[in-house]
Amino acid sequence: MNVLARSWPSVAFRVITRRSCNCNAARFSTSSYIRKQEPIQVNGISYPRDDYTNVTPTILSKVARQLHLQPSHPIGILRSLIEAHFATFEAINTLSPIVTVHQNFDELGFAPDHPGRSLTDSYYLNRQHMLRTHTSAHEVEVFKKGTERWLLTADVYRRDEIDASHYPVFHQMEGAHVVPRSEALATFEASNAILEKKLSNANIVIMDDTKVGASNPYQDCHDPLLAEAATRNLKNSLNSLVLELFGGIANRAGAGEPLQVRWIEAFFPFTSPSYEVEVMFEGKWLELLGCGVVKQATMDRSSVPDKMGWAFGLGLERIAMVLFGIPDIRLFWSTDPRFTQQFKAGQITSFKPYSKNPPCYQDISFWLPESSSGFAQFHENDFCEIVRDVAGDLAEETALVDTFVHPKTGRKSLCYRINYRSMDRNVTTKEARDYTQQIEEAAKAKMGLEIR
Repeated sequence: MNVLARSWPSVAFRVITRRSCNCNAARFSTSSYIRKQEPIQVNGISYPRDDYTNVTPTILSKVARQLHLQPSHPIGILRSLIEAHFATFEAINTLSPIVTVHQNFDELGFAPDHPGRSLTDSYYLNRQHMLRTHTSAHEVEVFKKGTERWLLTADVYRRDEIDASHYPVFHQMEGAHVVPRSEALATFEASNAILEKKLSNANIVIMDDTKVGASNPYQDCHDPLLAEAATRNLKNSLNSLVLELFGGIANRAGAGEPLQVRWIEAFFPFTSPSYEVEVMFEGKWLELLGCGVVKQATMDRSSVPDKMGWAFGLGLERIAMVLFGIPDIRLFWSTDPRFTQQFKAGQITSFKPYSKNPPCYQDISFWLPESSSGFAQFHENDFCEIVRDVAGDLAEETALVDTFVHPKTGRKSLCYRINYRSMDRNVTTKEARDYTQQIEEAAKAKMGLEIR
């Protein structure tokens, strides 16, 4: 259940609350991304364009990359390690990123006005089809097939800001273990006995002050005895995974120190009880994943109302950046041999920087369009999408550095600073200026911005 917003917590299960949805306003501004009227071709399938189409060629070019299927890539290495840990789970990792809006939102119970549906947040091919925003878009179909233990890894797509830790394409892994309720107690307790023995002999300290109660309850439809066994199995299984990934390197400065794991009560609309898991890494608590006992409504929608169990979701980039010491999320997409040849299948090794090129800054100042202009209200994600489409991965960061309101007219002006920096070579001032001019022209045409 990686449901939306990197869904579980900020790594994978973070529920979007940052803005209200204004889909009609977003629609007007993003429809200008339609460059031609011929259908969009993805994986040999044709999708007609309409007023919802906002996916760009830059984003579509990422679909074929499939970093999670490359065995010697950090994302692929991490996927394989987790799959090996959950050896009895079915690995699902080749599902198409094109899903229906029904799969991505409606089937999971997202409200019609949920902000994640906005064209400023998600990539649409048309009104019916979109690039998935979370792996949970496939959850119901997997449960419907009768699969009871599974790991689903996939590339997911979100319109977002531009900096070293955000990218419009990232990778999630979702895992679930459900069983018939008639078998739940025996199945989960047998697993708990094995896992609890393993953890008791490991150099790990588990801090868990969570309680089940009104704010984080068992579901009314679940026998408390079964719910307790499932919750304990969830915790034992994920403590074991964290130990596998971080046990040997969590505290590099203090050999022999125990791995510290912390459980925190959380709220997710698709699990109850729900939790977030953190690990102490190099002196700081690192948020890893979100998890919980699957809401029975999901089982009902999946036509398996007799089953119950747990699920978790995590973001692979976030964990890989820590384990491999990769400082910039753009590096995952590099094809430079100095990056790609550093890693080997099945091994976690520290990234060795091979180039530190200077930044090249360019400022863009503009007046926002007036309400009578016919353009939609300004949204930063729309502006960042133009920057990405023009400059690609050369844009390291786009940051708001100044806001001004004219004292007489009341018009508002913003100034954004774009930091151009290549991971592989120097970016010249002339090159940066050329990109900035292209961005200005695109912003004027698509967003109605008046360049100062």
